[in-house]
Amino acid sequence: MYPAEPLRDVVIIGAGPIGLACGVEAERHGRSYIILEKGCLVNSIYNYPANMTFFSTSEKLEMADVPFISHSARPTRREALEYYRRVKTRWNLQVRLYEPALDVRATGTGFEVQTPKGLYPARHVIVATGFFGHANPMRIPGEDLPKVRHYYHEPHPYIDQQVVVVGAANSAVDAALEIWRKGGLVTMVIRGEEINPRVKYWIKPDIENRIREGSIRALFNSHLTAITPEAVEVQTPDGRITLPNDFVVAMTGYQPDYEWLARIGIHCTDALRMPVRDEATFESSLPGIFLAGTICGGLQTNKWFIENSIEHAAKVMDEVSRRCAAGA
Repeated sequence: MYPAEPLRDVVIIGAGPIGLACGVEAERHGRSYIILEKGCLVNSIYNYPANMTFFSTSEKLEMADVPFISHSARPTRREALEYYRRVKTRWNLQVRLYEPALDVRATGTGFEVQTPKGLYPARHVIVATGFFGHANPMRIPGEDLPKVRHYYHEPHPYIDQQVVVVGAANSAVDAALEIWRKGGLVTMVIRGEEINPRVKYWIKPDIENRIREGSIRALFNSHLTAITPEAVEVQTPDGRITLPNDFVVAMTGYQPDYEWLARIGIHCTDALRMPVRDEATFESSLPGIFLAGTICGGLQTNKWFIENSIEHAAKVMDEVSRRCAAGA
């Protein structure tokens, strides 16, 4: 049995940049809080490709009066991991890692957040879980084979392997280029007719030139229809083809954990599946539960980023603190 937890003003679910920012604002307001995280600190950033460079500059990612110093204008994943560790240390943020929030239940005093280690009572809850936790499925036969990866980390495992990269946005382009440069035989399978226009401007000419010269094969207006241990089936404009294959790196995008949101009772819009919230206070469809960060965009994953959603933290905690002061 774990010891009983005290009633806190707020439980913050998610220790990504926005969850940490909410913790900083709780400290500034003098409110009791705990941050619960299912994985490691800034778990989503940890799961980014090892050699990833941010599109944003370090100045735009900076928060909590902690300088973000990087070797170049755009920081790397490694620099970001160190930066957010320093934010946590500088503010002595109260974080419980590797402790997922399994359920949130209303009580007479507010809510109870259930984790594998116990119950966390709180007057309010902030959900800052982002959208990187669940990959968009392809829903094709063979997608559950061990050779299929929805998260790309580094190119080393793909040396001398026949690799299909699915997608044409930043993650897919980075993976294709890195794997090719380490000796992988890369084919990109792309639903559209071109590389995504929003690909980082210093990367886009590189991938287009590699495709043009034939170093990386690209099948445009195409999609996978099946995966087997030795091959993949691809529907192309010229018909269905079979490609010998060792690995599939499916960079199909990500989405919030809608099953979890539905289980705790948070409603979403029909089209873009954005969690319903008050535009001013960020309160969800459940009174007392607030949303912050990229989760607010639902499937519209290009709407909110770290740099333009960091302000959610101050707005949410202002409202939470106001209600605590009013005894609500």
